[in-house]
Amino acid sequence: MSGKRGNGEGSIYPYKNGFAAYVWATTPTGERKRKYVYGKTRPETHDKWLKLHGEAKKGPVATSSPTLAQYLAYWLRDVVKPELKPKTAETYAMHVRLYIVPGIGHKRLDKLTVRDVRTWLNKLMDECQCCAQGKDVKRPKDEQKCCALGDCCAQVPSRRTVQDARAVLRSALTHAMTEELIPRNVAGLVKVRSARKRKREPWSVEEARTFLEAARTAADPMYAAYVLVLVLGFRRGEVLGLTWKSVNLDAGEITAQHQLQRIDRRLVHGETKTEASTATLPLPEICVTALRLRQKVQESARKAAGELWSDLDFVFTTRTGTPIDPRNFNRQFANRSAKAGVRRIRLHDTRHTCGSLLAALDVHPRVAMQILRHSKIAVTMEVYTHIPTPDTRKALKKLGKHLGPQDPV
Repeated sequence: MSGKRGNGEGSIYPYKNGFAAYVWATTPTGERKRKYVYGKTRPETHDKWLKLHGEAKKGPVATSSPTLAQYLAYWLRDVVKPELKPKTAETYAMHVRLYIVPGIGHKRLDKLTVRDVRTWLNKLMDECQCCAQGKDVKRPKDEQKCCALGDCCAQVPSRRTVQDARAVLRSALTHAMTEELIPRNVAGLVKVRSARKRKREPWSVEEARTFLEAARTAADPMYAAYVLVLVLGFRRGEVLGLTWKSVNLDAGEITAQHQLQRIDRRLVHGETKTEASTATLPLPEICVTALRLRQKVQESARKAAGELWSDLDFVFTTRTGTPIDPRNFNRQFANRSAKAGVRRIRLHDTRHTCGSLLAALDVHPRVAMQILRHSKIAVTMEVYTHIPTPDTRKALKKLGKHLGPQDPV
């Protein structure tokens, strides 16, 4: 075939082992640049050239495309970090670092296909992450125990992890579409079978009472924290982020408005999980009693620490007044459960325990939703309507009375 341009083609010309063509297009940044297409034959190149002409007429066209890894780095830095909560941004970055970039980060953003995403997900579901991330290899020689020694531990990610990794990629590609860098979201076209939800078995009323009585009898410094998570359904971060400024024992009220989280290796005191999580709740007697006891314990610790005390106003602190690391609270809860002789459950499952307790006590689901501060009514399986404060007080007093100590603290 000759290298002469056909009538009306204008910008199609021989190039290496085939042909090339270009169209002047407006980029997403407003600049006028050439966009090139290539093909092995003139007709193939001509078809691509016509398609490119059509795209250029419709709107901006990206004249160059980054790799997926390059785009994700920009997305995390300039979109996710400024717009989302720190813990969410950290989670997104973790999925990008551990799963997405190692798997398909080398692919060009505009060349990423449905097949690429499906192949990556299928591989991820069967790939040992200890091998892929070099977990065992990074350990000291005398501590290596599996993959580094040729004995693969088959530490494959859970289906939920695979779902989350795909969701992060889909979110990033959705943003790339809004920036007109790609025409469609290929991650949204790939389906992942839903993971089975684990059946939780929260404590019964008797187990919860046994646990609280054991903590009270042992003078556990975190007794009041356990009361709050069981009776009011406080989350771990909400308990550890609670300040005395948010507690009014005389009025019998408490406000959940902050949480303490470990993010990027540092403790961050920020807003609660959702807007619905921020609320002022009435305190049942068991909570008031426990918090007054906590005041006395903390005052003794303050005097003992002297100048070493950090006056940060946290309700639950170390012996020197500094906030308690969330992971340490998990360990304390597990140890207390073992000493109390009750089944070991996750600390977060205490919220399920609280919900079960409220249901067992015939508390209306809408009242339970207000107490637990769920962001969605579907969580408590009832259409939400405003519940007057007296009803909420009645529900909490009923629960507090059922779990409260049988003798004064």
